[in-house]
Amino acid sequence: MRREYFREFVRDDQVERFVAAISRVAKHTMVTPRLKAVPEDPDDDTIINTALDGRAFYIVSEDEHLLLLKEFKEIQIVTIDEMLRILG
Repeated sequence: MRREYFREFVRDDQVERFVAAISRVAKHTMVTPRLKAVPEDPDDDTIINTALDGRAFYIVSEDEHLLLLKEFKEIQIVTIDEMLRILG
């Protein structure tokens, strides 16, 4: 959330509060880097492997390479707006 992309949407104090809130409920997971799922952007493989090892239902991202997959091994890959609609 500290990337340049988010600067116009999120202030530093909001990032700190968000990280603190997520840390209270997050499940820590040991990630095994085993799959190469995103040949166009191998750095995104970390996201896929983390979601698999964490038994996630969703990956929420604005990354075009991940979004092109739409789903990976029953994990839905959605935008922020789509997740907000899902959460209703």
